[in-house]
Amino acid sequence: MAFLADSLSRVKPSPTIAATTKAAELKAEGRDIIGLGAGEPDFDTPDHIKEAAKAAMDAGKTKYTPADGIPELKKAICAKMKRDNDLDYKPNQVSVGTGGKQILYNALVATLNPGDEVLIPAPYWVSYPDMVLLAGGEPRFIEAPLETGFKITAEQLDAAITPKTKWFIFNSPSNPTGAGYTRDELKALTDVLMKHPHVWVMTDDMYEHIVYAPFEFVTPAQVEPGLYDRTLTCNGVSKAYAMTGWRIGYAAGPVELINAMRKVQSQSTSNPSSISQWAALAALEGPQDYIDTSRVAFQRRRDLVVSMLNDAQGITCPTPEGAFYVYPNIAGCIGKTAPSGKLIKTDEDFTLELLEAEGVSAVFGAAFGLSPNFRVSYATSDENLKEACTRIQRFCAKLV
Repeated sequence: MAFLADSLSRVKPSPTIAATTKAAELKAEGRDIIGLGAGEPDFDTPDHIKEAAKAAMDAGKTKYTPADGIPELKKAICAKMKRDNDLDYKPNQVSVGTGGKQILYNALVATLNPGDEVLIPAPYWVSYPDMVLLAGGEPRFIEAPLETGFKITAEQLDAAITPKTKWFIFNSPSNPTGAGYTRDELKALTDVLMKHPHVWVMTDDMYEHIVYAPFEFVTPAQVEPGLYDRTLTCNGVSKAYAMTGWRIGYAAGPVELINAMRKVQSQSTSNPSSISQWAALAALEGPQDYIDTSRVAFQRRRDLVVSMLNDAQGITCPTPEGAFYVYPNIAGCIGKTAPSGKLIKTDEDFTLELLEAEGVSAVFGAAFGLSPNFRVSYATSDENLKEACTRIQRFCAKLV
């Protein structure tokens, strides 16, 4: 009898965490490393949010809370959904979890049976397929190549849906590409979904507020009200308010689904951190000027990185609509030889050689389901980005 569960053999550790860990280890050894792998803002959490957390501790709000969130936070999430997305929800339609990842996982565990399929556009956030596998489902991928701006078409979605399809996971703006769907592009997808009433929609709107003009964010249930009763709209405070370590994600959807997710959470982690919940309340209800300030910085960094990477030999880097990632194509580098003498056969080879030769850490494209590419997070200082891109240019120039 094997000791470890068979289901664990279906999944792999997070490549993004692995890249960040490797960079930290090399730094600890004294190497000059610039890490472009972390998917989190480099800015500090706004002061008023930290003050709210301190006030909550001083007030003794350090005990268990309801399993999926305090009433005050659920009410604020409903107000946020109405304010930002024109979606009407009641507190009993809201679930708060320990980060956005737990919210997605709870929903999958609560709904998937063996053989159920989940459609995932590729490239995708690395955790989607593995969460589906852990929950007992089968991930099915729809490739969104560089030629379509890393976005799937309505025709692709329609062709991918089968009688076994239970969920469609939709992430815009995207991790890893930063690609965002316009209202018209999303309407074309929702028109397809309206033809298939057995398919539910799981949105990952975590980068909602990190978008660049003229792009305007919209979410599926907002574009097509007919999908409201089978859409789980997921979000969180991690990216918009630089609160990655606070671990608060949330979702709004049909009561039956929310109740099922609460049952899963009540028997796993129980409530999210009480202090983090009060901090998240301050984030949603307090001043929102931080969002605009950080967006300006991220857009400046995006433009810098896109320009410099497009000047690197063998690299094509499209301009993303949002998030803080670019996903350069390196087809022009594949088949060449690195200064070490190693042949660059894959995008993983490229990132490993880049780290070894120039001390730049990034995540290879195969981890996200689309090659030959690599992901660069520009959630770091302008100075680091200029130096990192200069090193990438130098590395590419030496490939023969």
